[in-house]
Amino acid sequence: MAIHKRRWLKFRIGSVLVVFMVLFVALISRAFQLQVLSSQNLKAMAQRQHTASLQMQPERGVIYDRNGEKLALSIMVDSVCADPSRISDADAVSAQVAKILNVNRQSVYKQISRPKNFSWLARRISPEQAASIKNADIEGIFLVKEPRRFYPNGQLAAHLLGFVGDDNSGLEGLEFRYESILKEDPKRLAWVRDAKGKKLFLRAEKAEEAVDEALNLVLTIDNRIQYLVESNLKEAVEARGAKGGIAIVMNPKTGEILALANETGFNPNNISGLLPDVWRNRAVTDVFDPGSTFKPFLIAAALEEKKVREDEKIFCEDGSFTVANRVFREAGRKRHGYLSVSDILKFSSNIGSVKIAQKLGKEKYYEYIQDFGFGVRTGIELPGESPGIVRSPENWTKVDTASIAFGHGISVTAIQLIAAMSAIANDGVLMKPYIVKGLTDKNNNPIKMQTPEAVRQVVSPQTAKRMSKMLTEVVAAGDGTGRNAFIENVAVAGKTGTAQKYDIVQKAYSSDKVRTSFMGYFPVDNPQVAILVILDEPQTDKWGGVAAAPLFKKIGEQILNRFETNIRETKIVKANMSDMVRLVAAGDNHIGEDYFVLDDSEMPDFTGLTIRQAVKKARANSIDLKASGSGWAVNQHPRPGTALSGERVCQVVFETGY
Repeated sequence: MAIHKRRWLKFRIGSVLVVFMVLFVALISRAFQLQVLSSQNLKAMAQRQHTASLQMQPERGVIYDRNGEKLALSIMVDSVCADPSRISDADAVSAQVAKILNVNRQSVYKQISRPKNFSWLARRISPEQAASIKNADIEGIFLVKEPRRFYPNGQLAAHLLGFVGDDNSGLEGLEFRYESILKEDPKRLAWVRDAKGKKLFLRAEKAEEAVDEALNLVLTIDNRIQYLVESNLKEAVEARGAKGGIAIVMNPKTGEILALANETGFNPNNISGLLPDVWRNRAVTDVFDPGSTFKPFLIAAALEEKKVREDEKIFCEDGSFTVANRVFREAGRKRHGYLSVSDILKFSSNIGSVKIAQKLGKEKYYEYIQDFGFGVRTGIELPGESPGIVRSPENWTKVDTASIAFGHGISVTAIQLIAAMSAIANDGVLMKPYIVKGLTDKNNNPIKMQTPEAVRQVVSPQTAKRMSKMLTEVVAAGDGTGRNAFIENVAVAGKTGTAQKYDIVQKAYSSDKVRTSFMGYFPVDNPQVAILVILDEPQTDKWGGVAAAPLFKKIGEQILNRFETNIRETKIVKANMSDMVRLVAAGDNHIGEDYFVLDDSEMPDFTGLTIRQAVKKARANSIDLKASGSGWAVNQHPRPGTALSGERVCQVVFETGY
């Protein structure tokens, strides 16, 4: 019996030991699994329980004009978020938040009643709303800082700059074209919770894979020239009852775009409700028949090929000429007999141009059209550029050749036109137009700078000079079509254009709807500024020489007058017009340095400055600054450049871009 008990006891002890060993092995295995095999998964679960994160968009790079003035920048503003897990009374909270934000209560309720840990309630709110949210101290409702894109000059250069969306990504213009440059990798906003889920602190951290830093853009645009171009274009469009307009100012020697404007404009700070048609940059996207502004390229080609001479007489058929059963007439039913080639350009004779095209031949004419840059994109750094429409010469009929001679039956863009005209101004060398001067890092150290790029020699310098002489007569002669573009004491070369618009419904050129234009450059002996102006469907004065030429004159005069008084006498004791224009439009060595300083007889420009910066600048110029609002200066009275007399006071409005 005793033996039996001992055996049974040994069996029980052995069983316990086996069970213990099994449990021990299982425990060790489980510990190994938890601490080694599943450690990363468990760690991630713990982080999800005790921490939360949200991807935040960082500030974008600044866009500067050529003088260092800020055209686009990022400012930090508040957005409202919710942690629904911390909200006990969603109905009461939604009513309170909706009242502060002035939004629909149901939309707020829908966001905060969802079973999740995060939801956006409002993005980039006003400082007053942010203060109200903060003071309300609502459990589960909190504020985070986000960058908001701000354009301190409102609609100035809006079609160039474009705008960004709610996610801070570029959607149009340079903001879109240089998205990868201006926008760095996103950051994450992380917060830690205690065991009860209460938020303890916030921190911003960069994603592990984030490596790219945002860079700044420096443009060739001069915001002062851009302003006067936009204001004069708007005034002309309104005065003529036009549908819209385009104006471009370019340095013909470098290809730098000093100003590019579309009318009507828009404010990129507020694009809500705007249709894409409003922000389309028509200067590069839209194609149109150039009309008589195309004649200089025909005549330049014929001179280069020695098919005509300036003084050669061509019979212009007394105003009516038939080509393959198609009757061609002069604009305005004018009647010309024999005209020299120079007079054909001065009087803008259609029939004379048709006969020159016949002498040149369609194949050779087509070659020069291509060489002047038509039919291909210029490569300017703006999205949506069109190549225009130039058909192959084997498809040209005799009527086509005749029509293209005076700019009908061919489609071009405004940027192509100004570049081609600049080639004549630049001794026959076509330059690639560009609008981005370079890239800088966050400390404004240069990273990459653009240099002027010659595309090709289109005509010889001799031919270009002969063309300049003839184009000068278009403006300087009392009977020239461009006489309304004449500027005192400056030799201007230019050409008018009036093109009938094609009616798709009627399948014919309209007799009522026209596009008027004028393009030219000055000073003729050393061209520094080329200007193109276009008015679309003016209701009064439907001729380029009457509607567009005065606009060219006004812009040209203001470019000269704007900067004449700002040339420092210690550098230039006696500046003539050529020197002056050179300073306005020259490249790296002039604009942006102290050739241009604010004369103490003129009101300084405060736009784009903070209140502190504006006050400092005002004191330096002995100006009594009257500030209202907060943020960045968006408007001032008197306007920059206004002559100061008597009381030196300036009212400046500051806004944060909402």
